[in-house]
Amino acid sequence: MPTTKPKAPPLYPKSHLLAASGVAALLSLALLVFPSREVEAKKTHLNLELDNGSEQVIQEKDDLRPDPATGDQSTSPFAKIEGSDNNQNSAEQDADNKKNDASTSTASETTPTAPRHRAVAVAAGDTLSTLFAKVGLTSNDVHSVVNSSKDAKRFGQLKVGQVLEIRLSSDGQLEGLHSKLSDLESISLTNNDKGLVFKRELTKPEERTAYARGVIDSSLFLSAKRAGMSHNLTMDLANVFGYDIDFAQDIREGDEFEVIYEEKVINGKRVGTGSILAARFVNRGKPYTAVRYTSKQGLTSYYTADGNSMRKAFIRTPVDFARISSRFSMGRKHPILNKIRAHKGVDYAAARGTPIKAAGDGKVLLAGRRGGYGNTVIIQHGNSYRTLYGHMQGFAKGVRTGGMVKQGQIIGYIGTTGLSTGPHLHYEFQANGVHVDPLSRKLPMADPIARTEKQRFQQQSKPLLARMDQEKATMLALNKR
Repeated sequence: MPTTKPKAPPLYPKSHLLAASGVAALLSLALLVFPSREVEAKKTHLNLELDNGSEQVIQEKDDLRPDPATGDQSTSPFAKIEGSDNNQNSAEQDADNKKNDASTSTASETTPTAPRHRAVAVAAGDTLSTLFAKVGLTSNDVHSVVNSSKDAKRFGQLKVGQVLEIRLSSDGQLEGLHSKLSDLESISLTNNDKGLVFKRELTKPEERTAYARGVIDSSLFLSAKRAGMSHNLTMDLANVFGYDIDFAQDIREGDEFEVIYEEKVINGKRVGTGSILAARFVNRGKPYTAVRYTSKQGLTSYYTADGNSMRKAFIRTPVDFARISSRFSMGRKHPILNKIRAHKGVDYAAARGTPIKAAGDGKVLLAGRRGGYGNTVIIQHGNSYRTLYGHMQGFAKGVRTGGMVKQGQIIGYIGTTGLSTGPHLHYEFQANGVHVDPLSRKLPMADPIARTEKQRFQQQSKPLLARMDQEKATMLALNKR
């Protein structure tokens, strides 16, 4: 018969265990009723803050905490952007609170509450009203801001991602606004004795010169982007050579370009570009060179290396980067009338609304409807030349019959008015009353550098051209490594 192992006697008598449990219960009750000095200090401090507008004061303490890197209190109008993840590690906060509770509690009793600084990031669908509501401001505050001045209405023109800094007084009243619109521009609104005062601040960037080079393998824009050039700078490059090169049809794979241009920099960061100072473009093996020069009279233009003007009396193409859909022909079959009819111009196909430029300076003979041309502009250039622009969607502001236009000025937009099968520009060029092919016509030149300024031009242009040679040689050498 199996034997059972006797149970071990208890370590402590049952009466002792009951007594110990009672003591533990009494200690727990005492801690709840009589908190420690540290806990009591925290509780008193929190009650003081709640009495003075708890949420605002507690938020302000977080915003004005000294910078851990420098020990200095933040000088920014705010330290926390609503909607962003700027919370610090909770353990660090607890440690800071324990370290500074006693001194902070004393300060809150003797120091008046400082203005409150907040910042809100604009999200899709946000308005000034929704942003103000997030910080406790009302529609009356919005009305006061946007109607304080004409300039102040810019605070109502918000963009997604823009940060609006809001400064509030201790009682929640608006003291000021600030927003950085770009690296170069900021606007602010301050509430003082004179009411809400608007201020615009512009940062002047440092200007330096930069070099870029590219080889075209698909398009000018893609190659220029790879070379670090902005969209606007690429358009400027096309405009400089637009008198000699038709960028709608002449560009080929293997064409190359070089540019020396002004670069705008703030604290080492590029914030924009300025003018092209010198450039080269090799199109189908033929090189073109341009140098920017300002005469003693203050007139600025681009010239070849030997001082001839890059500018012609007419732009080769009135629409940038469009596709030629129909050429000049005396025996083309009309796509709508379905019969042989001379096509006395060139058609440029592009997206509806694409800007159309005046080919040269002149007087507007017509800005209105003209039969199958639809919306049409006709410009007289001096005594010998006339250009026509048909099928426009509409006319640019200020373009009217009898008015004057400048070369390159936008006069209208591509459309399908009149007898048209799709959005395009019908462009005609007349010389002495005779229609000629604008693609093959040799364009008259503008005046070259004056003899009296030829030496000054050479002194400015030679260093730029030499730098392009040097930069290209260096770049090619690095690419061979």
